[in-house]
Amino acid sequence: MMAVHMKEKNFVIGVDFGTDSVRTIIINTATGEETASSFFYYPRWKAGRYCNPSLNQFRQHPKDYLEGLEYTIRDCLSKAGPEAAGLIRAIGVDTTGSSPVAVDESGTPLALLPEFAENPNAMFVLWKDHTAVKEAAQINRHAKNFSPDYLQFVGGIYSSEWFWAKLLHVLREDASVRKACYTWVEHCDWIPFVLAGGASVDRMKRGVCGAGHKALWSEAFGGFPPDEFFTALDPLLKGHSGRLPVKTFTSDQPAGTLSAYWANQLGLSTEVLVAVGAFDAHMGAVGGQIEPYYLSKVMGTSTCDMLVAPVEQMKGKLVKGICGQVNGSVIPGMIGMEAGQSAFGDAYAWFKNLLAWPLRLASAKAAGTNDSDAATLIEETILEILPELSRQAEQLPVTENAEIAVDWFNGRRTPDASQELKGAIASLNLASDAPAIFRAVAESTCFGARAIVERFVSEGIPVKGLIGLGGVAKKSPFIMQMMADVINMPIRIHRSEQTCALGAAMFAATAAGIYQKVEDAMKAMGTGFDAEYFPDRSRLAIYDQRYAEYKKLGLAIENLINPSA
Repeated sequence: MMAVHMKEKNFVIGVDFGTDSVRTIIINTATGEETASSFFYYPRWKAGRYCNPSLNQFRQHPKDYLEGLEYTIRDCLSKAGPEAAGLIRAIGVDTTGSSPVAVDESGTPLALLPEFAENPNAMFVLWKDHTAVKEAAQINRHAKNFSPDYLQFVGGIYSSEWFWAKLLHVLREDASVRKACYTWVEHCDWIPFVLAGGASVDRMKRGVCGAGHKALWSEAFGGFPPDEFFTALDPLLKGHSGRLPVKTFTSDQPAGTLSAYWANQLGLSTEVLVAVGAFDAHMGAVGGQIEPYYLSKVMGTSTCDMLVAPVEQMKGKLVKGICGQVNGSVIPGMIGMEAGQSAFGDAYAWFKNLLAWPLRLASAKAAGTNDSDAATLIEETILEILPELSRQAEQLPVTENAEIAVDWFNGRRTPDASQELKGAIASLNLASDAPAIFRAVAESTCFGARAIVERFVSEGIPVKGLIGLGGVAKKSPFIMQMMADVINMPIRIHRSEQTCALGAAMFAATAAGIYQKVEDAMKAMGTGFDAEYFPDRSRLAIYDQRYAEYKKLGLAIENLINPSA
């Protein structure tokens, strides 16, 4: 691929599909400077449509994604000025994952067909959807009877958050979807396919990221596990493996060029290249300038933790209980390893919403009396709950007998996935107040992060330090200092507030040939770090004690929920 002359002014677009919204940025490839940015909150998701939290069902309509894609790119171009459109060379895309959807042979999600427009089973099954717990357990039992071990590169445990468990659950749940479905695709593969005008799902360029970490693809297997592995699990899976490609692609490769339709919709040229997609945390790690053996933590509603190591140094090493290790899933030519926590910011949001319940009741009453001042004050107070809790919790001493919590409010992602597990708060007494309980919840999320670090180390993978990315890392010095203390490692906070979108832009620049490899794009377009937290040595011993109590409480929960484990 010929490199574009660097003296030319080149822009690329990075698109980051998050849980609640899509974020798009335009980046100058020479400097990494953000020229424009735009947010779009998914309207159907915001209204709570197609979701049932009591059943752990979280679905998203493809129209939310398409509307957000068009709005944010057009908005960015408008903000960037009249010359910007002509300078766009490529688009890179990341999404949440595993967030797959049932599609027909054309690659159209079934929810975009009139007969399935309101059917949640025909929509994207979001990463946090845990309706497939039963199916994941069956896959884990089933895999033990086969050789080779098809779970060896995903930590030995298949999760209900991933591709095959969700596919099987929906096939069992909904006969109409089962009949109409040709195959399933990840959100991160579908968006580039759409932008490039794909008309046949068999021609879709699927990324190694989603395939390797969530769908059991591996070079060692010659692709995906064979049909007989899946049909022996459930005949409903017959043929699905065969409809998936043997070859997958890294995100420094082009998925195609912008279709005439999308070029017209966005006001761009059909020469604009579209890069192969990947998951948000993987591209976020690149945007956050990951280094070998530094754990890159994207901290938002959940965490996704990325670590990379040279291929030659990983030979013969398999890390038990993580979300996989895949060649090229983060940086081409390196093994990308993924871990994470199913609830992080979500745990804090849960506690805030718990405390806000009477306030929202009062707000509704105030609105009924047309007392707008009171309603406004209440809403402002709700927004201040977490900042004020953090300020007060920070002043509390760390003591051996303080309230203690376990962070499995949305199950456990790693180490050793189990979405059946529940969160807990213990050692409560009549003096336990909101700041103390919040501190325990925050502390539990840091203990969960420490468990991940310890698993890598115990499996022979060194962790040299931490890189913090995302909203919590940027907005909560209290939690970041606690994490440094709990793990006993420094944590650097990346300057960019949009590392996932920035990583997508770096891959776009590489796919377009502006840079020969993604490491070059990282060096040129990276914005560096603006904060670093160091462990407080005076707290290390007490946090070691507290962590031991966290593990005891966690073990008790595991034994309570699954006594035979």
